[in-house]
Formats: sequence, structure tokens, C-alpha cells
Amino acid sequence: MGTTSLPNSPFAALNRGLLAYVALTAYIVVTSALMLMNTRTSLGTDVLFILFLLSFLLLYRAKVSNGYKLALGAIMLIGVVPYFGTMNAYYIELAIQAGIFVALALGLNVVVGFAGLLDLGYVAFFAVGAYLWGIFSTDQIGLISPGASPVSSQLFYLFMALGLFLGAFFGVLLGLPVLRLRGDYLAIVTLGLGEVIRVLAVNLDRPINITNGSQGIKSIARPPLPDFLRALFPGLNDPQLYQLFIYALALLVVGLTVLTVFRLKNSRIGRAWEAIREDETAAVAMGIPLVRMKLMAFAVGASFAGVMGVLFAAKQQFINPPTFDLIRSIGILAMVILGGMGSIPGVILGGVLVTLLDLQILPRIATELSALKRQGVVIPDWFDPAQYQRALFGLLLIIMMIFRPEGILPDQRRREEAHATEEQEALVEVETGEAKPA
Repeated sequence: MGTTSLPNSPFAALNRGLLAYVALTAYIVVTSALMLMNTRTSLGTDVLFILFLLSFLLLYRAKVSNGYKLALGAIMLIGVVPYFGTMNAYYIELAIQAGIFVALALGLNVVVGFAGLLDLGYVAFFAVGAYLWGIFSTDQIGLISPGASPVSSQLFYLFMALGLFLGAFFGVLLGLPVLRLRGDYLAIVTLGLGEVIRVLAVNLDRPINITNGSQGIKSIARPPLPDFLRALFPGLNDPQLYQLFIYALALLVVGLTVLTVFRLKNSRIGRAWEAIREDETAAVAMGIPLVRMKLMAFAVGASFAGVMGVLFAAKQQFINPPTFDLIRSIGILAMVILGGMGSIPGVILGGVLVTLLDLQILPRIATELSALKRQGVVIPDWFDPAQYQRALFGLLLIIMMIFRPEGILPDQRRREEAHATEEQEALVEVETGEAKPA
């Protein structure tokens, strides 16, 4: 069932007509101006940055034309965020990380949200893309094949395409052994296969040193900085320009991912995935090729992770096996669940929210508590929010499952299913006399 605004709400008038355009634009202008006037890394700037990001959610929910939404969104993503990033590199780095994990969450959403296949080894495809570029762009390739030299950094974009196909290939390899599995059994097997990739990354340093083991691969090459950026921003140094360049690449990949996922969701393939998610037996009876559709879901989801793995390796210039552990897979799955499985805007919101909690909000709270402790405020030594990050994520998931099981921005079909189930349960309780009708 769709939700409607309360007619007597004092905020209802702000979400319709000309007033919606004025209120939305005013909020974005004010938060952007305040953020640009406070560029020092601090708690206040963090709050302003979060309020600025909140404008994207308001932009999505506002009842204004799609063209106006796209124009404002483009101005914020292409203008405000990069300009603010040149003043404080911390926040543009945060935006890059958010973009990487949003793309990963969108890929996992294809597998979990669209096709209903619980995959706990998704980070393995991320690792495949990262090690692909890490091996071929460094001297590590010479340890595998004596006499071979690293590829040119100019081939980075080719390797992004190779990462896409290699990720899809490994997605099919993962999907083949689990075609007959469902639910918990599927989750356990995918978890094991994901751990196999990590263990291989740790141990493939002998007899041939392929991954350099637990020491990881360092000095990974970066793609060359385009000359037009230096001409376009003559006042910025190379590190600043490079951050803007990586941000633009991440934004481009996220945009293409959103477009691809949206087109797939509204296609015959997307409807087939939805049918498989709801009832595999009925889907087969309706003529849906179950094996092909499941393998396609694994391949499509894994391909996005492969591309982002290549970009991640180039950005970090260092990778090692702990980067791709089970906790990373669980974190990406939490993004999908919190945002709303099957919902593209919801998964984007979940990816940004979890990234902010992980990299900004919890570390900032820990920093402020440490500052208060130095000033004489009595704070127990064991109380450090950053150390209880996973516990807070778990508590957040529990709260979501109790009060909003469909997610923050759920898919319309899942919202209807959740509320229909609640109504049916309430009706059964009334009919059996266990509860009194309201």
C-alpha cells in the first residue's frame, strides 16, 4: 500500500507546488553555503556535511519535476562536492569511498534483492578485480613470469573492462555449485566460497608468488592524470587533481551501475528474477529458465564488484587479504538490508549511511570523547564507539527488522508485501479471539 501525507501536517504544503521548489532550493543553497564556509575538519563540519547529504534524500522525495531534480543533483555532485573537496581532502575521500561501496551494494542488490539469492561471499569478486590490476601493474607480474614487466598505466581503462568480465566469470563459477541451494544453505556455501578466495590470496605466494601472500601488493599503478584537468584547474596541485579525478571515475561507474540496474529491473530479466525470488517452483512452471537467470544474477552482480575492485586498487595503491574478509561482505549486505532490498534509491542510501557510520560518524564521536577526557571529563577507558562498530551495526539491523523490516526506502512491492502480511496476521488474531479489533 502506498503512503500518503497527512493533510493537516504543517510540512505537507512544503512538498507540493511552487513552495516545494523554493523550500528545496533554499535548503540546498543554505547547507551548501554553510559547508563551504566551514572547511576545517571538525564535528561542526561533519554535521554540515551530513545535512548537505540529506538534501539528496529530500531531493528524491520532493514532488518536483524530474528534470529539476537531475539539474540540482548534478550541480551538487559535479560542482559543490568537488569544490568542497579541494578545500578539505578528507571529505572528497569520504565521497569516493561512499561511491565505491554504493556500487558494490547495488551489485549485491541484484543478487539478494532482485533474485533473492543470499550471497555472503560477494567481496570475493571485489578482491578478484583488485588483484587483477594489482598484479599486472606492479613488479608482481615479474615474480609470476620471469622477464615480464608491468603493463602501462594507460591500460587502466582496459583493465576496468577486464575486471568487469573477470568478475562476471567468477560470479558464474560461484553460481554453478549453488544452483540447487536455497536460503541458509545458499548463504553458508557462498560464505565458504568467498573465504576460499581470501585464503587463496593469503597462500598463493608459493611455490609461485602470485599474490605476495599476507604482505599484500604495494606501489600499484594509478591511471595517468588527464592533461585537461591541469588546464581546467591551474591553481590545484597534482594530489588535489588526482582526488578529483578518482572521484569523477567513481561517480561515473556509480552512474552507469544505477542506469544498468534500473534498466534490468524493469526488463523481462528483472521480472524473471522477481519471480524466482518469490517462488522458484512457480517460476519454473511459468517457463522461466531457472539456471540461466540465476547465473545471470550472479554474473551481473559480480561484474560491478570486479570493476570497482580495479578502481579501489588504483586508489589505495596497496591491497592485502584482510581488506577482503567476511566482515566486508557483511557490511555490504547491511547496506542492502538497511536501505531496502530490491530498492535502488534505498540501497544507495544504505551504502552512504553505512559508509558515513564507518568512516566519519563513529570515529568522530570517539575523537570528541577523547578530547573531553583530556579536559577532565570522566569517561571509562573501555568506552570507545569505534571499537563497538560491529555491535552498533548489529543493533541497528535489529531495530530495523523490528520497526521497519522492509528497509528505509523499500521497494514498492516489498512494502506492500510487508504490510499485507501484518494485516493478515492482525485479521487472524481478531478471528481467533487473541486480539480485539481496533
